[in-house]
Amino acid sequence: MNLKTATVVDVGTTAQRATWLFSWPLIVGMLVYLFLVVRGKMLLEDGDTYLHIATGHWILQHRAIPTHDPFSHTMPGIPWTAHEWLSEVILATVHDMGGWTGLVAVTALAFAAALALLTRALLRSLEPVYALMFAAFAFAMTVNHLLARPHVLAMPLMIIWTIGLVHASESGRAPRLWLLPVMTLWANLHGGFTLGLALACAFALEAVLASRHTQRFANTTRSWAFFIALAVAGSLITPHGAQGILFTWQILFKSSYALELISEWQSPNFQKFQLLEIWLLSGLALVMHKGFKLPPIRLLLLLGLLHLALKHGRNVELLGLVAPLFLATPFAAQWRQTQRTQQDLETADRFFRKLAQPAGWGAIMLALGFLLLLPQWIAHARPLQPPDSANAALAIRAVQEAGIKGPVLNDNGWGGYLIYAGIPPFIDGRADMYGDNFLKEFVGALGLNTSGGLEKLLQKYNIQWTLLSAGSPAVALLDHLPGWHRLYADQMAVVHVRILIDPDTVSRKE
Repeated sequence: MNLKTATVVDVGTTAQRATWLFSWPLIVGMLVYLFLVVRGKMLLEDGDTYLHIATGHWILQHRAIPTHDPFSHTMPGIPWTAHEWLSEVILATVHDMGGWTGLVAVTALAFAAALALLTRALLRSLEPVYALMFAAFAFAMTVNHLLARPHVLAMPLMIIWTIGLVHASESGRAPRLWLLPVMTLWANLHGGFTLGLALACAFALEAVLASRHTQRFANTTRSWAFFIALAVAGSLITPHGAQGILFTWQILFKSSYALELISEWQSPNFQKFQLLEIWLLSGLALVMHKGFKLPPIRLLLLLGLLHLALKHGRNVELLGLVAPLFLATPFAAQWRQTQRTQQDLETADRFFRKLAQPAGWGAIMLALGFLLLLPQWIAHARPLQPPDSANAALAIRAVQEAGIKGPVLNDNGWGGYLIYAGIPPFIDGRADMYGDNFLKEFVGALGLNTSGGLEKLLQKYNIQWTLLSAGSPAVALLDHLPGWHRLYADQMAVVHVRILIDPDTVSRKE
């Protein structure tokens, strides 16, 4: 009788403990979400956030996807692919309903979900301590590019897609067809979906090569080819069709000057501390000390991601988020061989193993409550606002109060806010639309690289006022250029306006 009672009590206690059990993925997701929401201003530091919100508003207002530029005064009617249209609708809707705090919360939730999914996938192969190490690297390698922009909203889909491909290849089968809607959704959220298609081709090749000497070779080839064909077809289910795929080609191979100009597309600066360097040195140490090896296709994938990360700083996040998913299995197999006994490993990792199980429903409900209540508390306690550096709002307010009208010449970073404020910009973050020739003319004029270049630009586009960075060479010239007057200045922005000059006054001075 006592034994049965003790058993019942023990089972009940275990069930209760499991109900409120937190898991590593849930803990990682909550910590990341907490950090980003509390530090929410860092997600609003990019002026392109305003551009995406304004585009979403345009789509909702017109109930259509723009195919030509509706915003700038320099490129009216020129063809434009709004390849992130669905993300922009989401960002605009969230902004309207929840303000800047809501926008930060949704962005933070997307990245927290991506890291939680990454952690859960790594726990299938790795001991928890190593899975958490990879997750920490992924966070650190992504945090500098965490902004309220479409690429973050698409991160969970990128992780889900890659997990499906890796698991299918390692299981000796084609990916499940339920992954196909993930590709379609990804293609409408962000142009980076082409990476997903490239990954599918790579893992298809790995699966085919692994089965080339077996009876499964023909079936494997057919099933993966069928899946890739459907994936490509699914990626075309967008308002732009094949133009979405061509966009990646245009950015990487036809916009060379723009890539050199835009900071996030430049190579990482190793004169400053870079987590990428630590990642690379750690990998080199594993290879040199432990003899860690990768299968050929995965080695090529790793080299490809390394190339992208070294060429464009914004791609460092891809290395941190995607590479661990296909490194985990070979890493785990070879790492365990270096341990003296499996018992020693289990003893050292016993605490971490307890939280490797799926979270209980009670813990999940607590986490959901936390996700909902934290943004509301922040919205009331200290409402979030974008930093002044992202909008130059005071300078634009001075222009509006002075009643200044007409075309503006603005710095690239403030073009998004001008659109958001209903003012057609000279230029904004859509470098793919403006093109290299236009950018060269713009940069050359503002940098005073050619004699009379700024004056020609002002005349060509009938510029009536300028909104430029305080340290711009063009500002110094405008201070002394006849017909121009400094209207406003602060630490970030300077506004000049065109003034009428009496020809008789000029002749008398001469």
